[in-house]
Amino acid sequence: MSIHSKTIVFVTGAFVTNACWEDWIPYFESKGYKAIAPPWPFKDGTAKELRDRQPNDIDLAELTLSEVVDHYSEIIKQLPEKPIVIGHSLGGLMTQIIVNRDIAAAGIAIHPVPPLGVFPYEFSFLKAAWKSLGIFTSLKKTYLMSFPDWQYAFVNEMPLKEQKAAYERYTIPESKIVARGGLTNAAKVDFDKPHVPLLITSGDLDTITPAHLNKRNFDKYKKNGSVIEYKEFQGRNHFVLGQSTWKEDADYILNWLKKV
Repeated sequence: MSIHSKTIVFVTGAFVTNACWEDWIPYFESKGYKAIAPPWPFKDGTAKELRDRQPNDIDLAELTLSEVVDHYSEIIKQLPEKPIVIGHSLGGLMTQIIVNRDIAAAGIAIHPVPPLGVFPYEFSFLKAAWKSLGIFTSLKKTYLMSFPDWQYAFVNEMPLKEQKAAYERYTIPESKIVARGGLTNAAKVDFDKPHVPLLITSGDLDTITPAHLNKRNFDKYKKNGSVIEYKEFQGRNHFVLGQSTWKEDADYILNWLKKV
């Protein structure tokens, strides 16, 4: 199978703005692709603007995972061709759902949250993610990851100055309902169903979606003749899109798309 699409849709994960793709969009466009990174509903703004909306960001607080997936699906359906969908973290889960809906030309899930049926029992995932579920807190209030939690979940092993700069530029409030959606049927895919080419990547330093979890996600798919590949990168944490090594990851994806 060859992939002829030259359109890319980047799907952003939880806790961060779509500015996390700011280096990726021009890079992929320099390689001949047309790339977009639409924000989630109620997340169209800078990190500071979105943080300043608390505690009045009730519309975001009440957002569901199904609504976010449908939002991206509607954007995709309006494009002139089926796009290559590239998602990170929760966006990697949404990428798998979109691939399962047969509306993508190919999918790349970067350090994805796994679909329903792959239980994330890894301690580091539970430690990094449990607060976002907002147990015993109001679902009408969004959750903003603290800097210490950001250090653990996203930017571990990076210099403190870079950790702080990344936090200020990208970290935003999140819907606890969306986070909980990852544990419901909204996160379900049919692992048996034939699908377009799918690449799942992971990083050995990632705590919130550790490589072992991403590998179990990959292994869940039935080998039914569909093209599916798994790649673990060394030295990558969950801030993989903004690490100094991001271009190596992008090049791997570009080469994978060419060889499929």
